Amino acid sequence: SQPVLGDFSVISITPSSVRLQWSIPKGSFDSFMLQYWDAQGQPQALPLDGGSRSVTVPGLSPSHRYRFHLYGLRGRNRIDRVSIDVTTTTAEPEELPQPSEVPQHKKPQTEAPAPDAPPARAVLGELRVSSVTPSSVQLQWSVPKGSFDSFMLQYRDAQGQPQALPIDNGSFSVTVPGLSPSRRYRFHLYGLQGGKRIDRTSIDVVTGEAPSEDPQPEELQTEAPPSEISLAWVVLGELRVSSITPDSVQLQWSVPTGSFDSFMLQYRDEQGQPQALPIDGRSRSVTLS
Repeated sequence: SQPVLGDFSVISITPSSVRLQWSIPKGSFDSFMLQYWDAQGQPQALPLDGGSRSVTVPGLSPSHRYRFHLYGLRGRNRIDRVSIDVTTTTAEPEELPQPSEVPQHKKPQTEAPAPDAPPARAVLGELRVSSVTPSSVQLQWSVPKGSFDSFMLQYRDAQGQPQALPIDNGSFSVTVPGLSPSRRYRFHLYGLQGGKRIDRTSIDVVTGEAPSEDPQPEELQTEAPPSEISLAWVVLGELRVSSITPDSVQLQWSVPTGSFDSFMLQYRDEQGQPQALPIDGRSRSVTLS
């Protein structure tokens, strides 16, 4: 049976992030793709594994209206889609503290704890890097002692603006998208209890280099002038329709000369909204659902 995406709703909103959740009332998907347009009008695509039922989107602008599209995928085919409009709040995100303001591990209070206080202070383990790309970083951590109500990841973006990403207490990893290539970032992870910062751990990460363009073939450099090389080097073949249903179209194409790193398919939906679908360079077909 064909899987179906259920309710798509908002869990929380801050000036710089939105946390979304969804359900799968029927069937299952191999993966998901969340797409939206950032404040500069650039398309953003966030891949998610098939076991995900929520996602936090950081790096947003305050008081800005966003339309998020969640696609359920089987293989590389889009099976179902749900959408939601969200406006971020107006309050400015909290300024990052100086390292001296919050020590790595606070000393236990000397006063007697309140009767309902936990017997031991929760402790954050090491903050580590799981993966790095030119535009994202995946981080993970542990909680070797006690427990936290939630977490907060803070960093400064490429423009020097502070970003705050709330994370629920069931998570021990997070992917931060929307970063700049070959840039050094310092991430601070806070463990919170009752809205108070109990512990902090930090890490410096340098994003990967942006993929460079392949060198032009030598034969083209000698046979064609520079103005013609870009046209003769890599060529897209005909774009054709493989199949059509009432709610989907499958397209295919060829690359008769050279190769591409990736593709971008763009179109406007029935509401007139522009849509952008990134596709890897090995693909030769795509299904729009």
